[in-house]
Amino acid sequence: MKRSDLFFTFLLLPFDYLALTAAGIAAFYARFLPIFVNIRPVIFDLTIERFAPIVMAAALIWILIFAILGLYKVSRRRLWNELIHVIIACSAGIAVVLGLLFFSRGLFESRFIILAVWVLSVAFVSSERLLIRALQRSLLSAGIGVRHVAMIGKNKVADAVVAGLTNKRSLGFVVVAQFAEFNQAARTKLLTLKKKEELDEVILADADVSKNLAADLLFFCDTEQLVFKYSADLFSTATIKTEIHMYAGVPVVEVKKTPLDGWGAIYKGIFDRIFALILILLTLPLQILIVVALFLEQPGRVLFSRLPDKSKTRRVGEGGRLFHYFKFRSMVKDAHNFRFDPAFIKKHGNLRDGTPLFKLKDDPRVTRVGKFLRKFSLDELPEFYLVLLGRMSLVGPRPHLPEEVAKYQPTQRKVLTVKPGITGMGQISGRHDLDFDEEVRLDIYYIENWSPLLDLYILLKTPLVVLKGV
Repeated sequence: MKRSDLFFTFLLLPFDYLALTAAGIAAFYARFLPIFVNIRPVIFDLTIERFAPIVMAAALIWILIFAILGLYKVSRRRLWNELIHVIIACSAGIAVVLGLLFFSRGLFESRFIILAVWVLSVAFVSSERLLIRALQRSLLSAGIGVRHVAMIGKNKVADAVVAGLTNKRSLGFVVVAQFAEFNQAARTKLLTLKKKEELDEVILADADVSKNLAADLLFFCDTEQLVFKYSADLFSTATIKTEIHMYAGVPVVEVKKTPLDGWGAIYKGIFDRIFALILILLTLPLQILIVVALFLEQPGRVLFSRLPDKSKTRRVGEGGRLFHYFKFRSMVKDAHNFRFDPAFIKKHGNLRDGTPLFKLKDDPRVTRVGKFLRKFSLDELPEFYLVLLGRMSLVGPRPHLPEEVAKYQPTQRKVLTVKPGITGMGQISGRHDLDFDEEVRLDIYYIENWSPLLDLYILLKTPLVVLKGV
């Protein structure tokens, strides 16, 4: 473990304590502000001299609660995950305080201060941790406290990991070497880097490596005190999420496709419909403007919902089932026919050639208004209605055409496990620049690791990515 990681983890302890104490003191003085006194006069007799020791003792108890809930783990968390844990920990701390007050009303009787301490503790601790995180990220971006990584494997997965670690310096990783395989030359180079203190971790990103070679690499890392990580293949990742059933006294292991099962599906369905309705109402004025602009540019249908032969446009949904799909029209009339015109494809080229998808760089079929709508993803606003109808989800793999899905490889069909979404992992990780294999890999990761927090993260990041790509 890097000393810098240990230092910043230790730094959280005193700063959390100061933030919690400050929240308690601020809550006390807030009670005596004229705006609150005018609403409800102060009827208790409590001075700051009596209150401060209570706050300082309570802050120590809260620090213990923080530790129990894992807020001082050395491993790094995602920002939203950490903030959620802060809210839970502060809520648990308030619950303990309320429990003490229930048995001892002699402390004080101000419900306002209790509520204010809870709100301010969340705000102060979150702000303090954001500042520490920002300081740590700044140092990592400057190359201070980074972890040096060697990659074993030269394939799409390995290259994607290397590119991700290289492009996002704030993650704190520097790739110092990459080898096609773990052979004697690689071993010698790794030992040289280790002696120079320029190697901390080794990542194996080769699903086809033999068990013996993987065991040799693991033994090497253990011997040299290096962190060993590996990129699991599709099946080994899936088998992590299992459930054991007993049939006639025999344990049978079920490989779970996704956490989006049972109550997860119920929650997601309710969440999708509520927020889809809210988003429809919020964007209604914008939808009306788009309808007017499309009709003025090209009178006729404003929705892309029918093919040139008048049949309904279809997309492949959950379980491979077809559903009627529509969005705002962004192309000229009968644009769908051009995707099957060899001369047109030869002239303009297909950026996704060799994959099931079809995409043109400068698509001549797109209208002037349509180009603007696509730039800001406004052509997809009608998809909120599809979410409300239960055909799509706010977050999930993008829906594709039946003729595209027909060309999927067997492993790629796993993206049909859940409902397609308006946005997803691919949309916040590169939008239109990702190749199809990378998009599928991200979608499968989402399916296997779904959580309400992950959905919230994707939804909040989507508009930022859209605006950043403008």
